[in-house]
Amino acid sequence: MEHTYHCDVFDKILNNAASLNEHQHLHTWEQSYSCDVCNKTFSNRRRMKVHHRIHTRVRPYCCDVCNKTFTNRGSLKLHVRVHTGERSYPCDVCHKTFKRLEHLKVHQRVHTGERPYCCDVCNKIFKTLENLKVHQRIHTGERPYCCNVCNKTFKDKGSMKRHLLVHTGLRPYCCDVCKKTFSDRSKMNVHQHIHTGLRPYCCDVCNKTFSERSRMKIHQRIHTGERPYCCNVCSKTFNDSSSMKRHLLVHTGLRPYCCDVCNKTFSDRRKMNVHQHIHTGVRPYCCDVCNKTFSVRSRMKEHQRIHTGVRPYCCDVCNKTFSVRSSMKRHLRVHTGERPYCCDVCNKTFSDRSIMKRHLLVHTGGRSYPCDLCHKTFRQPHYLMLHQRVHTV
Repeated sequence: MEHTYHCDVFDKILNNAASLNEHQHLHTWEQSYSCDVCNKTFSNRRRMKVHHRIHTRVRPYCCDVCNKTFTNRGSLKLHVRVHTGERSYPCDVCHKTFKRLEHLKVHQRVHTGERPYCCDVCNKIFKTLENLKVHQRIHTGERPYCCNVCNKTFKDKGSMKRHLLVHTGLRPYCCDVCKKTFSDRSKMNVHQHIHTGLRPYCCDVCNKTFSERSRMKIHQRIHTGERPYCCNVCSKTFNDSSSMKRHLLVHTGLRPYCCDVCNKTFSDRRKMNVHQHIHTGVRPYCCDVCNKTFSVRSRMKEHQRIHTGVRPYCCDVCNKTFSVRSSMKRHLRVHTGERPYCCDVCNKTFSDRSIMKRHLLVHTGGRSYPCDLCHKTFRQPHYLMLHQRVHTV
């Protein structure tokens, strides 16, 4: 008995020594145990065994409510809280509760402003390590998640899952005001700002507010000059990916959107939607000064500069200012001598498309502008305006 007693004590000492050694790996960062499948290393044998179940697909822990299985006991315990509703970790600032301690810690950074993870390429900082890893794929080009239907690849699993709904047609999230459905909960939440008028995101430079964080971030690139998206054909740069994708259609010639009334095709869905206002007569945007209505929001904003006097676009040669970007671009041709529009009858060139169109009437004989008093017709609206003075004298 005495011998057995000493053996038990000795074994316990050995086990404690092994546990101590494994614990000390936490301080030394030594990774002594390696997975024989993927060579990932671990500081203790138990974690390596749990990890190895990823390869063997052994899931020994089972939820007794829904029979979902897990590779480790901790994941099962967290899952059970889905059924019990237990949220044991409250935020001491806003009292929001969480099922997991690590989720609480990440949430608290909303209040502290802490962003401890920094990209070593562009120095952008993040609240979570996972967000940093996803961001770094912008620099590496890595897109590890692949759709098994169309083989489109994604930087993160969430984007891939949302994309899969394109193939299934599922739109499980429904706005409780207008019943519009969405494939993504976050898109539904953003949509609901239309009904509430909430614009919770504010630019810290010009105080412009936005209903979506992503819109605010894109807007802020106006101030920083950042244009991170580049066309691989002509190297033109853009401040958001959707603008670049629309631009690429210039090179491919694709016009995938078709008006179901007149069959006119468009490279951009939004342009098609605006075009359809011609058929419906809808002019949903109204100037709050003179009540003039517009079919396009951007046209209304340009018009409102007549009232405010704002001319935000400036020629960098002569400092002349303009209320719309397109006017500035046309003006720049005065300095560059560029005349990109050519008459296909006489090869005369023009700096402005509208001037070329008026010129074409010389060849076609078209006189599209009639006087509503004497019915005399004119090729150009300018000549019609001059003529109408005859009736006002």
